[in-house]
Amino acid sequence: MASVTLKVRVKPNARSSSLAQASDGTWVAKLKSLPVDGRANEELIALVADHFQCPKDDVVIKAGSSGRTKILKVGSG
Repeated sequence: MASVTLKVRVKPNARSSSLAQASDGTWVAKLKSLPVDGRANEELIALVADHFQCPKDDVVIKAGSSGRTKILKVGSG
């Protein structure tokens, strides 16, 4: 799989986890986890890996690891 860069807006402490693409091309991730001790980032990586059917190791947070808007690289390459 070629690598893809995603801009993701994260909404922690949601009732359920979901990942959807907004009309402007960005992605919105609703996460059950609170943004404490990296738990929300771990859940985000697992959610994106599951959505794109790739290993978690192929999903990397390139920017914004401590903010609500993140840039992710998905895929190897």
